[in-house]
Amino acid sequence: MEIFRRKKAQATAAEAVQLRAVDRQPFGVLDRYVPLRGGEIQIYRAIREAVPVVDAAIYKIVRMVGGVTATCKDRSAEAALQEFLRTVAVGRGQFGINAFLDCYVDSLLVCGRAVGEIVPYLDGSDIAALLCGRVEDLEIREGASPLEFLLCGPDERGQMQPLPRQELLLFTPLNPETDSPYGVSLLRSMPFLTELLMKVYHAMGLNWDRCGNVRFAVVYKPGEGELSGTLARERSQEIAREWSAAMQESHSGGVRDFVAVGDVDIKVIGADNQILDSEVPVRQILEQIVAKTGIPPFMLGLNWSSTERMSSQQADLLTTEITAIRRSLTPIIERICRLWLRMHGYSCAFEVLWDDINLQDEVEEARAALYREEARRLQLENDREERGAGQ
Repeated sequence: MEIFRRKKAQATAAEAVQLRAVDRQPFGVLDRYVPLRGGEIQIYRAIREAVPVVDAAIYKIVRMVGGVTATCKDRSAEAALQEFLRTVAVGRGQFGINAFLDCYVDSLLVCGRAVGEIVPYLDGSDIAALLCGRVEDLEIREGASPLEFLLCGPDERGQMQPLPRQELLLFTPLNPETDSPYGVSLLRSMPFLTELLMKVYHAMGLNWDRCGNVRFAVVYKPGEGELSGTLARERSQEIAREWSAAMQESHSGGVRDFVAVGDVDIKVIGADNQILDSEVPVRQILEQIVAKTGIPPFMLGLNWSSTERMSSQQADLLTTEITAIRRSLTPIIERICRLWLRMHGYSCAFEVLWDDINLQDEVEEARAALYREEARRLQLENDREERGAGQ
């Protein structure tokens, strides 16, 4: 029987082996991005999750936009309206119009549009809650004129149909274009740059996995006639055990010398290869991304300038951006306040007031006020001296 008989080794051609694994950066959806009308929302949310600078910029814009109240000519109506704006339920354990605006503005910036709903009680006596909706679940159907549009959602059969009670639905587009009512996301121009940034970061991680954790190559070269094959193998195993013991000793804080006899060569694997410098390309990409958000770099933890103090020009530009977003939100707040006042029988006029945007350092503001007062005092003294000289 030839079952246990060894077969002769046959000479075969060596196959090409690719040792490097096919690793992709975790946000691979950015590699296949195609700008479509409504399918890019997932891309924008992936960008926000992948780049912390973008996430921080959106949160800062949301925080700076918030802070709204309303005033009425009728004092009793004003007190009741402000109490409603402070205590109205907005879902997920949150209360107040400002909590509703935080979620609403977040969707407005990321998705380019925001939708909400005014939920009244069954008897129509009051507003029970203000809720934000998922913009990707809704479509807009334009009417016969540019002023008419309907919000549509899926029915029981999955077909898009106009939603009931359109007067209770809230919709705000961000910078809508002439050929589309959906608005434009703040992140629209970022997928390409974000994909490049993810490639750089992913390559950095792979390089540090290969070269950062130092690996040693211990090569023992026995001389001619020094050792036989068996003794050479035993000597190699002994060197490997001693080297491993010396490396393990360093984990406990001790130092152990490694002594070998013969021609032993120790090298660090990957020490000759230099990791590419990523500072310049990463900064160039981040500059484009930060410029799109409109937030000064030092507010995002990027120390690109010699000073971390916001200049007056940057403060004015950022204030203008926030004011523009507030102009888009004011009609929504007015609809909510008007409906609440009419439900409670008030017909008085009202005004929506936003909190002041304070981006300046208080010390600098106090110093500027002091300089203005000193200049005013000197001007008054000069005027008195001129009048006295004229008399």
